Amino acid sequence: MNIFKAFFTLCIVITMSSFVVAQNNGFPSVKLKTLDGKSVDIQDYLAKGKPVVVSFWASWCAPCKRELDAVADLYPDWQEEYDVEVIAITIDNARGMAKVPGIVESKQWEYTVLADTKQDLQRALNFQTIPQTFVLNPKGEIVYSHNGYNPGDEEELEDVLAEMKK
Repeated sequence: MNIFKAFFTLCIVITMSSFVVAQNNGFPSVKLKTLDGKSVDIQDYLAKGKPVVVSFWASWCAPCKRELDAVADLYPDWQEEYDVEVIAITIDNARGMAKVPGIVESKQWEYTVLADTKQDLQRALNFQTIPQTFVLNPKGEIVYSHNGYNPGDEEELEDVLAEMKK
């Protein structure tokens, strides 16, 4: 019974920490790298008057790649219907980054891919597990946060986008 209580408490803490991040509404200004090594600020990609889906992933994370594949299948429709941008941010370290361009090319992901090799943005957003996905409204405010991936989670993302469009 004590294991159940510990597990239940941990679930509540994780849920509440995600809720706190979402309620904070701010997306921090952090420097990231493009796949060609150029330094950019994440804020340059946000608050452009359109919703943004930000998904954190890594080359070694199978659920992350499944989520991004599922999103890639829907992305053209989402762009047309919701005028959304998707940004995939890898948390791979410098060594793992060597694999990232090949993965992106082979998967034919059509969205922006950035790198948080020092996990500065991950720390600023205070999450531990990936995939971690955020939806930002056209003002750049976090309106939804989700971690992990199960088939069908992309439908939940679409529901959030549809609700924002209303």
